Amino acid sequence: MPVDDLTVEAERDAFLMQSAQRPFLGKERPTGVSVAVSGGSDSVGALLVMMQVARMQGFTLHAVTVDHALRDRSAAEAAEVAQLCASMGVPHAVLVWQHGAVAGNLMDAARRARYGLMADWAAGQGISHIVLGHTADDHAETFLMGLARKAGIGGLVGMQSGWNQGGVRFMRPFLSVERKDLRSYLTRRGVSWMDDPSNENDRFTRIKARRALKALKPLGITVETLGDVIHNLRMAQDALETAARDAAMRVCSERAGEVVFDRQAWDRTEQDVQRRLLIAALRWISGAGYAPRGSGVDRVMMAIAQGHDATLAGCRIRVSAAAFRVVREPRAVAGLISVAGDDWDGRWQVDGPFAAGQEVRALGPDGLRQCKGWKATGHSRDSLLVSPAVWYDDVVIAAPLAGFPAGFDARIVAPFNQFVLSH
Repeated sequence: MPVDDLTVEAERDAFLMQSAQRPFLGKERPTGVSVAVSGGSDSVGALLVMMQVARMQGFTLHAVTVDHALRDRSAAEAAEVAQLCASMGVPHAVLVWQHGAVAGNLMDAARRARYGLMADWAAGQGISHIVLGHTADDHAETFLMGLARKAGIGGLVGMQSGWNQGGVRFMRPFLSVERKDLRSYLTRRGVSWMDDPSNENDRFTRIKARRALKALKPLGITVETLGDVIHNLRMAQDALETAARDAAMRVCSERAGEVVFDRQAWDRTEQDVQRRLLIAALRWISGAGYAPRGSGVDRVMMAIAQGHDATLAGCRIRVSAAAFRVVREPRAVAGLISVAGDDWDGRWQVDGPFAAGQEVRALGPDGLRQCKGWKATGHSRDSLLVSPAVWYDDVVIAAPLAGFPAGFDARIVAPFNQFVLSH
């Protein structure tokens, strides 16, 4: 190989190492690190790089594979990954998604299951960090998918570089590294990978985006140039997030699980910030991992401007002259049950003298009729209908927000303003 080529390869390898090490240079040391390995080039490349980082920084390294049980060969492919990890001397675990028929968005359901399984497994193993092998190519494809959805700036900034889930930190350290560089790293070290047959399936939006990216290359629209665009958009998003945090303090208040917006303060707020606050309220109340579609947000923004009620993402938006309120839709919590110690509807923690057979359900109209003093609480009927209550069969034992605590307490686990600050 010519000297110039060797220099380029050495520079790329150095950039790979820098990217992999950067998340671990802070004061907090990992208790253990795992790489999520599917067997494809990105994840196998991430594993090989992280093996060297682990040796340099002195932490233990594991690998984990999720078998989604959606294809005939998935178990065999997971076994092949296990063999590869064994040959590298890396402890490996296979997690199987136990499911029946999957309704709705299959890819989203599989993604949620995958991260949930890995987070639970890592927490049980004392592993604090999980490394994902997503690359700059995935970043660019996510941007194109956002364009197709007519996304706002929040949907055009590519993938998150990291997030916390179940006490575990998920990280994507290779979002500035192109897939071809990871493949080159593997090839020069004689390590092979598997090609996922779903990568040729045009039913999946990401595969369409991948092919579109190739078609755009003659225009100079490449993984690298889209990476620069994403970087610029992320800086603009950071400025918007700062403005939204400041605005939330004067525009929004939290009351009995609903978010109340002061109309005068709302009208004095820039539209981009209004939109961000509305999306934050919808996500906080519904527990959704993603913002609703832009067309739905536009519809609600127009309804608010015209003084009309609306619904979106499992939430009701109740509009009056002085304020509008975002509250959970009753049908979204119908049949939702939890027991002592468990969160209810993803936000509420109910504590108190639980007895056998008692469970937490929405108060609903039948329960509200059993709470004679609910009007004295000052809370809206809408918010109380979807508030947590302790039931025994058809009898309300306690409804803390409806003026009937009976020794129980109901509190929001993560307040709205805290949610705005962290998203």
